[in-house]
Amino acid sequence: MIQRYTRSEMGRIWQDENKFRIWLEIELLACEAQAKLGVIPKEAPAAIRSKARFNVARIAEIENEVKHDVIAFLTNVGEYVGAESRFIHLGMTSSDVLDTALSVQMKQAGELLLKDLEELKASLAKRAKEFKKTVMIGRTHGVHAEPITFGLKLALWFAETERNMTRLRSAIQTISVGKISGAVGTYQHIDPFVERYVCENLGLQPAPISTQCLQRDRHAEFMNALAVCGSSLEKFATEIRHLQKTEVLEAEEYFSKGQKGSSAMPHKRNPITCERISGLARVLRGNALAAMENIPLWHERDITHSSVERIIVPDSCILLDYMITQFISIIDRLLVYPEHMLSNLQKTNGLVFSQEVLLALTKKGMKREDAYRIVQSLAMKVWENGVSFQQLLLQTPEVTQMLSPDELSQLFDPHRSLKRVDEIFERLGLH
Repeated sequence: MIQRYTRSEMGRIWQDENKFRIWLEIELLACEAQAKLGVIPKEAPAAIRSKARFNVARIAEIENEVKHDVIAFLTNVGEYVGAESRFIHLGMTSSDVLDTALSVQMKQAGELLLKDLEELKASLAKRAKEFKKTVMIGRTHGVHAEPITFGLKLALWFAETERNMTRLRSAIQTISVGKISGAVGTYQHIDPFVERYVCENLGLQPAPISTQCLQRDRHAEFMNALAVCGSSLEKFATEIRHLQKTEVLEAEEYFSKGQKGSSAMPHKRNPITCERISGLARVLRGNALAAMENIPLWHERDITHSSVERIIVPDSCILLDYMITQFISIIDRLLVYPEHMLSNLQKTNGLVFSQEVLLALTKKGMKREDAYRIVQSLAMKVWENGVSFQQLLLQTPEVTQMLSPDELSQLFDPHRSLKRVDEIFERLGLH
């Protein structure tokens, strides 16, 4: 049976040892199916399985001579099996083994990435609930807009992580197929039963149709799911990088004892892990593009895709696993400064409550166009002179004849923005 792995062993999925183990299992299962069909002696599969082995170094030695990895593998297995090795690989082509095994590896890796994302989702949920009512300024175009909460920001990331999990599950399903259909996909020398038997025992579905290989739109979908996930992580990391700016400092990466931020400037505390995640996301997107370039192969197959995906598929799976675990650590240990959030919210002297005033005036009967003109005119004075928006409103007869000082004061309470937070969290299942 194919071995299952824990998250810490993502790299092992892509090592030759695991790859050849899957190759061998495919060949052994194919022998079992051929025996059931009466193509080979019924006692042959058990005899083959009892003796079948491989040696990674020996395979490499043979491949150096024959320049063909599957032939090298079969030759090495044959050295252990002996005479019965003539029953191995009957009617099959190399891609029957290569593509089916790659699907198993991608499925294994995808399932580990789902576990990673589940952990990330749990971390985001925990901290979102922790800061559910922690008021901060919302920003649009990088400019102060209206109050939100830091918990809402984290809840947004929680929801996006759920979508990434949905995309990845779909991509795993798309790639969880195998093919053992021969040199051009016609089953000329092998019964389709062999394909069904092998795939069922590997946890795959038989591809409804194939050429010499599985079609690479499947692989591209998987790689794009990884790239989208990586782009989400970059989005989250970029937000933290902004929040860690000295003039903002609403949150920052944990800075451990003994850590150094700069070889030249001892005071530095930099968002280095978030920056690393932002950079690595570019690699995932580049690999996804390469996967899409692999889709248009010549006729029933060429091997332009092979050299590419031997790099991009393992690298992207290992890379995303690393990125997610790094970001989990960031979220778990993120330093959050609610007092700075409140201070920053107040930096525009109350301008972030302009819509509150606009709506209050219109509810009192003022035309929206007139209310907008008055509020914007006063807001521009605040921008230019740094005076209190609330005080200017109190000095404006057109406003005070509509709104009392108490009513105005209530409009400048940032906690008014929290009235729908519970409802939003409820929709997300964050209780």
